[in-house]
Amino acid sequence: MAGAKETPRQKLISLMYLVFITMLALNVSKEVLDGFGQMFVKISDANTRIADGNSNLYENIEVNSQEKGGKWVGHDRTAKQIKKSSDLFFNKIEDIKTTITEKQRIKDPNLEKYAEMDKGDALDVVWFKEGAGDKADEFIGMIQDYKMEVIQVFGSQYPEYIELVEARFFTGDQNNNIKNKDNLDERWIEANFKGFPLVSSLAKLTMMQNDIRQTEHDVLTTLMGKELKMSSTVNSSNYTSLLLTEKGAYYQGETFDGSVILGRKGGAQNPNGVELTLDGRPLTANDYELIAGGIKLNINAGNPGDHNIAGDLIFLSEGLESRIKVDQTYSVISKPNSAVISADKMNVVYRGVQNPITISIPGIQDSKINASAPGLKRVKGSQYMLSPQSGREVKINVSGTLPDGNKVASVSTFRIKDIPKPAGYFRGQSGSFTIPKSSLEKGTVEARLEDFDFDLPLRTKSFRFRAPGQPSMVIQGNRLDSKAVGMLARIKNGQTIIISDIEVEIPSNPSYKLKQTSPISITVN
Repeated sequence: MAGAKETPRQKLISLMYLVFITMLALNVSKEVLDGFGQMFVKISDANTRIADGNSNLYENIEVNSQEKGGKWVGHDRTAKQIKKSSDLFFNKIEDIKTTITEKQRIKDPNLEKYAEMDKGDALDVVWFKEGAGDKADEFIGMIQDYKMEVIQVFGSQYPEYIELVEARFFTGDQNNNIKNKDNLDERWIEANFKGFPLVSSLAKLTMMQNDIRQTEHDVLTTLMGKELKMSSTVNSSNYTSLLLTEKGAYYQGETFDGSVILGRKGGAQNPNGVELTLDGRPLTANDYELIAGGIKLNINAGNPGDHNIAGDLIFLSEGLESRIKVDQTYSVISKPNSAVISADKMNVVYRGVQNPITISIPGIQDSKINASAPGLKRVKGSQYMLSPQSGREVKINVSGTLPDGNKVASVSTFRIKDIPKPAGYFRGQSGSFTIPKSSLEKGTVEARLEDFDFDLPLRTKSFRFRAPGQPSMVIQGNRLDSKAVGMLARIKNGQTIIISDIEVEIPSNPSYKLKQTSPISITVN
């Protein structure tokens, strides 16, 4: 709206009225009726779109009234008064349209047969025929009552718009008369509706509904614009650019949906109060510093994962309290403390032992990570144990939920190897070696896993003892028994005894079959 002048749209509508009235004075053709029908449909669609836009504006004004108070309370009151009057008038016109199309809808439910709506008796019976009473005057009264309501509620605040509202809902002079083509007085309602085809009356009534919705729209945008209007000249020294992001962290390959917006550097008011929580924990005065237009946080970032800051920033203006809602999320990822180096061919786990596995996805909490594989179990957090069973390889499937709700999944393959062959030991020595005969009686037979990544103790169950010129014997346990000690007396220096077939087991996993332990060759001196 711009003062009392008609907009180009209003001028176009007025011109259309004149054209239609002139055409109706002539022989009404099918094409003319179709033209009115198309006008009726398009204006109906426009009314729906305007109504949707008005609903959003009403909601914005109501929210501002609740959150900011002050002048917005008055704006909200004005908007609701206009809405109440507009809906009442709009619905009364809709009732009239329903009444005059009742018979037509029996054979044409969607009102699409415009050529059949060439008679005007349906509306004439309601307003002009004998017995209609004062129905026509009542309709004019509705127009005038609505016009005066808008002028009183809205025009009293913005008088520059009164002339436009008067023009939009013009019904003639004080007696509701207008000059016809013969320069004679004729009632406005008869000049526009009496004897006109049904389809043209529908179009005109729908256009009047459009005027109502457009008047609402003008009122609402004016109320919004008067408060939100910004100077066309922006002083660069008072403003800075700010980067607004939907979340605190982004992943490689993800669309960055940040916005660069204008922020005020000077003149902004410090909050008068702060009611914020971090992951549900209230922030104290030591956790933030009040700055112009907001606060500066001074808090520990926290553990890896998503963290939510929620609550209100409170501002006071002219004794009225306004609350600005805060609901922001930031993400924390683990800080690297070493380089990641891996041997590409060494993804190996061993059968028969508990293989420690660390599984994590940067930026995702351990609780939101799922890992599965045969023999895999979670110990704590990102720590797992894998006990592979059969097969030559095992695949670990890992999936996690990103902060934006999307899923991440990957698969890692590990080769499965058996525990290496144990080596036999006697008194701490293996292979072939020489010791005194007296040391044989006191030593124990052991088996060790040489150069193995796991500290895996083994227990000796039995072994075979061979002495020169003597039959071999199997001894239970890890020491020479009395019979074997007796054989030692007949062994001469320089002779060699053999300890072989050393049977050992893993105490923590006795069912696992180890490879044959290498024998021990001992020369006596």
